[in-house]
Amino acid sequence: MNRRRARGALVGLVVLAAATACATPPPTPSPEPPAAVLPPALSVTQTTDVLGDLGRVLAAGDAALDATLLAPRVTGPALAMRTAEYQRATATAGERPPTVLPTDAQVSIVPQTQTWPRVQLVVTEQPDDLQAPRVLVLVQETPRDRYSLWGWARMFPGVSTPRTADPDVGSPVLDPVDADLAMAPSDVLAAYADVLALGDASELAASFAADPFRDSIAATRQALATNVQEIGSVAETYTPTGGPLTVIGTADGEAIVVGTVQTVSTVTITLAQAKLTLSPYEAALTGVTEATTALARTYTDVLVFRVPRAGSGAQVQLIAAEAVLTAVSAQ
Repeated sequence: MNRRRARGALVGLVVLAAATACATPPPTPSPEPPAAVLPPALSVTQTTDVLGDLGRVLAAGDAALDATLLAPRVTGPALAMRTAEYQRATATAGERPPTVLPTDAQVSIVPQTQTWPRVQLVVTEQPDDLQAPRVLVLVQETPRDRYSLWGWARMFPGVSTPRTADPDVGSPVLDPVDADLAMAPSDVLAAYADVLALGDASELAASFAADPFRDSIAATRQALATNVQEIGSVAETYTPTGGPLTVIGTADGEAIVVGTVQTVSTVTITLAQAKLTLSPYEAALTGVTEATTALARTYTDVLVFRVPRAGSGAQVQLIAAEAVLTAVSAQ
């Protein structure tokens, strides 16, 4: 009897063990697989809301010619440029009003990123005065900050916007030292500044396609030198203000590079008793009406470049630019 019970217990244990071995183990939680690409920084709806608020802020500031009304939607170079334009409009009794800045988007270039600062580009619709569309550069410094207008530039005639990813998907943000491009984005601003200074004599001149901004700089510099040749001389410097603000990849494997250059144009008066009469705007900036030793004008230049793929044989092309006189000193 005891043996039967022992045998029965043993069989029960074997069956239980077999059943346990064949049972399906409970599922273990696992994280969701990472997305193939990063999400866009802003949705289309969010971009529309940002532009709408920016338009209202600009309208209020422009109507009053009061830069204090622009915060917090205008910052950086754009704030310095708009402030100067308000001073210019006031000094000229409205004859030279602020640059028209539409806020209706023709193209939105939204980055794929999960870090800050975040930079978005907007190519606007053509202004009512039929000038060229603008490229608005919008920046969000931290997650708690609003997107602000950091700068703007005018598209050149005949230049098309580089083809980029749909805003719902977003465009990749590239490394400033990207080796898959014809020129490292980190080198573009300094290289272009060298071409502005030296023209065709620059060793880097062949790397850049011709553009209206460079032609205008050269023509203005030559005209100024001609105008003051009997009383003095002209010298100009072109200095990148830091590296690129952003480098955004295009659908064709190229890159859009945005940054600023500071242009300082100095007239040195060498003829005894000679003097230069300042314009009303320059007088408003300096507090004096004449220069007897030197006159220095500082321009803030916002530049947007298209950088081709390495090995393509194409040149780096400046596709949009804006230069605003933001400071003047007279001695």
